[in-house]
Amino acid sequence: MLEPAHLQALAAIHRRGSLEAAAAVLGVTPSAVSQRLKALEDRVGCRLIRRGSPCSATPAGMRLIRHHDEIAALEAAVAEDLRIDRAGPVTLRLAVNADSLATWVVPALAAVPDVLFDLVIDDQAYSQEWLKRGEVAAAVTSHPGPLQGCDTLPLGTLRYHATASPAFVARWLAEGISPQTLARAPALTFSDKDALQADWVRQVCGAPLVLPTHRIASSHGFVDAALAGLGWGMNPAPLVAGHLAAGRLVDLVPGRVLEVPLFWQFARLAAPVLAPVTRAMRAAAASALA
Repeated sequence: MLEPAHLQALAAIHRRGSLEAAAAVLGVTPSAVSQRLKALEDRVGCRLIRRGSPCSATPAGMRLIRHHDEIAALEAAVAEDLRIDRAGPVTLRLAVNADSLATWVVPALAAVPDVLFDLVIDDQAYSQEWLKRGEVAAAVTSHPGPLQGCDTLPLGTLRYHATASPAFVARWLAEGISPQTLARAPALTFSDKDALQADWVRQVCGAPLVLPTHRIASSHGFVDAALAGLGWGMNPAPLVAGHLAAGRLVDLVPGRVLEVPLFWQFARLAAPVLAPVTRAMRAAAASALA
């Protein structure tokens, strides 16, 4: 048998990035965390953590972290079925994209009592990777699956508008939308993983373009930047509907939206403890997504 406290220490080191941060989360000393890690490595006979900034789990360490999470999910499900009082709320680690978090995910999470959430924020095209690696119990993703050991439920479509302020359009796009004008007009990009602007340009112009761009890793910052005339960008409909109606933002090409289908993928072993979250996510998505 593997000692649960040792597995808990391993997971905390990997997820918090250092022995000191893991110790703070677990309420013990860094020395105690180090001793637990060493005892576990001695028990399994291999290195489980790569020391660095941040620390990260080896493949063997990741397998044990998945084992730790599976045990925690099963124990939480048993406690729920038998109505056994738990020592504290269960913690669920989920991967979600920033735009979903900014528009409809928070109300879903707030509808689930007695659960603590540890959210990993990543692009919807990449969030499934966290689930594949076993680092999260569930993910909001643009991949429909199938994924081994997981179930997939459709959530709906998040619609994006290519938006800018009227002043920005007058300055940069007065001649209309074309490869020539878009190659000059500053765009907004969330991160290197954000392909929405490029996808929209390809859809409208029929070919890819190299866009001059500001990088702003914030969904609300994207909207603020568009309102201020800093650049144009793809903004989710729920965040900009009021601004479009009031004329503070305009569609660069009216009626030409980009639709991103979203799915809720979750590990089957965690399905029982995730059931209330799954219901809440589907209900919130049904009211917010197309």
